[in-house]
Amino acid sequence: MLAAVKGVIKGNTVIIKDEDMREYDGAEVIVTLLDYPERKERPLVDWDSFVMPSERGQNVDEYIRELRGNDRF
Repeated sequence: MLAAVKGVIKGNTVIIKDEDMREYDGAEVIVTLLDYPERKERPLVDWDSFVMPSERGQNVDEYIRELRGNDRF
């Protein structure tokens, strides 16, 4: 038999309102979650703290022009 009932999870227990489930005591069940818990916001990562600043990184456009400026005949 397949039956669908609505309930609420409280700790390690599913609370079912307005249903007499005592006759199914000990039966195997499948619980389907219809709603997902809200995700906690991830902390922001300061990516700049992982970078060692260099002059080349700050002037990258000029560096690329210097590399490729004279590569054509």
